[in-house]
Amino acid sequence: MEYLWAPWRIEYILQAQTGGCILCQKPKEKDDEANFLLARGRNNFIILNVFPYNPGHLMVAPYRHIAHLDELTDEELFEHFDMVRKSVKLVTEVLKPTGFNIGLNLGKTAGAGIEDHIHTHIVPRWQGDTSFMSVVSNTKVVPEALKETYQKLKSKID
Repeated sequence: MEYLWAPWRIEYILQAQTGGCILCQKPKEKDDEANFLLARGRNNFIILNVFPYNPGHLMVAPYRHIAHLDELTDEELFEHFDMVRKSVKLVTEVLKPTGFNIGLNLGKTAGAGIEDHIHTHIVPRWQGDTSFMSVVSNTKVVPEALKETYQKLKSKID
């Protein structure tokens, strides 16, 4: 049997489940570092995904709890995608990926883990970032702890 050592996961496993929307809850807590919240706009925020596909996997979400693109006001929509653009620039400068996957999963069928609160994923990619682990054992290795990634990105955000 192979073991994958990931000691930071115990924090998530042991945390109390609130049952509410995490994308509504985290910005209200006002503890940006503990919640990996990188930036706050007037209508949206940028947060690290705590279950990243790769280091630097960010999400941009509106503060309002809405599920559909057509529910965003023009102001929310512009700021949302401006923050996506700024996220790509930030991650490019700090982590130097060679590509990105950027997108929205609208609805459970489309893969939305949080289906009632719209958010955009920004996933940095590097040549060869899928290894034998993902092919052979359906396991993804994320080579950097969230706190380290957060500190790198936070130190460069404008």
